Amino acid sequence: MKKIHTFLILLFLTGIMQAQDRPQPKPGPSPVVNIKKPQTFVLANGMKVLVVENHKLPRVSFNLTLDNAPFTEGNKKGVDELTSSLIGNGSKKTTKEAFNEEIDFYGASLNFTSSGAYASSLSKYSGRVLELLAEGALQPNFSQSEFDKEKAKLIEGLKADEKSVPAIASRVVDVLAYGKNHPSGEYISEETVKNVTLEDVQKNYATYFVPENAYLVIIGDVKFKETKAAVEKLFSGWKKQAAPKSTYPNPENVSKLQIDFVDVPNAVQSEISLVNTVNLKMSDPDFFPAVIANQILGGDFNSYLNMNLREQHAWTYGASSNIGAGKYVSKFKASSAVRNTVTDSAVVQFIKEIKRIRTEKVSSDVLKNVKAGYIGRFVMQVEKPQAVARYALNIETEKLPADFYEKYIQTINNVTADDIYRVANKYFLLDNMRIVIAGKGSDVLTGLEKLQIPIFYFDRYGNPVEKPATKKEAPAGITAKTVFENYLKAIGGEKAVSTVKTLAMTGTTTVPQAPGPLTFTSKLDSKGKMMVSLAMGTMNLMKQVVNEKGAYIEQQGQRKNLEGADLADMKANAAPFEELQLVKRTDLKVEGIEPVNGSDAYVIKDGKTTYYYDVKSGLKTAKGKVREQDGKSSAQITNFNDYREVKGIKVPFNLVQNVGFELDIKMSEIKINEGVSEKDFL
Repeated sequence: MKKIHTFLILLFLTGIMQAQDRPQPKPGPSPVVNIKKPQTFVLANGMKVLVVENHKLPRVSFNLTLDNAPFTEGNKKGVDELTSSLIGNGSKKTTKEAFNEEIDFYGASLNFTSSGAYASSLSKYSGRVLELLAEGALQPNFSQSEFDKEKAKLIEGLKADEKSVPAIASRVVDVLAYGKNHPSGEYISEETVKNVTLEDVQKNYATYFVPENAYLVIIGDVKFKETKAAVEKLFSGWKKQAAPKSTYPNPENVSKLQIDFVDVPNAVQSEISLVNTVNLKMSDPDFFPAVIANQILGGDFNSYLNMNLREQHAWTYGASSNIGAGKYVSKFKASSAVRNTVTDSAVVQFIKEIKRIRTEKVSSDVLKNVKAGYIGRFVMQVEKPQAVARYALNIETEKLPADFYEKYIQTINNVTADDIYRVANKYFLLDNMRIVIAGKGSDVLTGLEKLQIPIFYFDRYGNPVEKPATKKEAPAGITAKTVFENYLKAIGGEKAVSTVKTLAMTGTTTVPQAPGPLTFTSKLDSKGKMMVSLAMGTMNLMKQVVNEKGAYIEQQGQRKNLEGADLADMKANAAPFEELQLVKRTDLKVEGIEPVNGSDAYVIKDGKTTYYYDVKSGLKTAKGKVREQDGKSSAQITNFNDYREVKGIKVPFNLVQNVGFELDIKMSEIKINEGVSEKDFL
């Protein structure tokens, strides 16, 4: 079975993410900003309302936020997430269909979660849209049928995450940093979701969706007096109630630098995170220096980490850092995904750059440029209603001075190189950091052990385990030829597979930042022709073709012809079942046995391509590829799941590809020797 070609995915991602992947021009002198102060009032039930009149545009936004303290859910983790999914599915007064139809009729946006709601619309419809927000939030209809549907969707998503290296890494980072019994370290699983009932969701809503810590921020083309009357009418009946308040001990950082390793045998990249917890409040004098220090280290494109790991060494598509701030304990994290072969080297460079900001004062030019860039982004946000709402809310919930945002630019400009040095040593705790790595142990552990940093081992849920077993030798008599033969036998026999002249596949997938599902189409001809495309509705986003003349890629109407190694690679993928050719090769050998997706698999390498075949079933479970693009190396792996018979041949109906995130393609239809014509390859 062919692998989804990575050109398609990588170029598509470039198209939707390029704005994040490009140095921004240097802003000019800092402007003066004027942020309107809200008019406020408080309802008898405790809900506070903040109104900012802005009549520049005939629009209004409503932002309801419940500023409750975080809480744990124990063996029913997932209750709050399911509550979020179910709020807004109509109300006790209005069916889901009628509710959504009315929102669409007004051209409004309306979203609900377990911690609030958001709506925006033209101001002439604002009265009715506010009524719908109040109705959906205060009179939710929690039906068993909707609950069952949302629960099934959540479980399906969790199953996909079990093979996602980024998802595994993110979970373990939080488990180790905060602890499993802390709200920020507790994780959701298929097991905990299965324990949740509709009654649990109803109880969660009744307990936490209460007005004591509720804030309603209204911004736009409204009049305060009329708005106040409407809010009082709609929300005064919300029964006064306080949410439970739980306290948790602050998590402790480790006593010395250590590596916490999670073995993910199917990983072709290592997810590296350097983490320590912090207690940084927005009201602290350290807040702005810490934010700017983080920008210098890993927050900007031109940051120390990104310029080192991406630009200098070409090991990754991006390296970054982030520092949390707020009322509750948070974390500092520096992270990146790098290919297996440079995992240990990347760790060395992470340490180098964190040491650098802790021991060397930042240059005046770098500090000036970073502050200017940060101020520029702040100024761009000031006119957006959502930003103004967030600022007004922050002042209330974070107990900030009323002029916090008026003095924002001035306070940033006052940050000095000495401030950066001080907060870097206070919050980037290199001597007390965990270096959490989720990666392929058989490829990376030897290099990591040479760093002479203590290594501790954990499973995918943050539980301590023994050091993972390394690659096993294949039994005598097992050769690449026998593995390929066993694969062909497992899917239907070499004779039957040889009769496959064409293969047509249609499926769906989703990608981050895309507004909807994408249609995946692949057509292959045994004569060495291929067409793969991704489309959104009727719009073709990407297309790649291999034919007798060569190969090309189309993106957004522009065509690029492929040459050299790229052309050869595309042609190598243009076959319904490449094992029919691989079985004839005499230069390939079995490298050993490795665990892949929970089962042992034979490993066969062919240059920069690695094949994995299940020891018991003989089926191909994965295929890895290291690619060079724009002077940078990247590694992708495709997992083959859900084999089903089509005309006597077993083919996988589920392909999961790691392209920096998990691209999960589910086939709806696969055809053999039909559905393909010559015009598909033009």
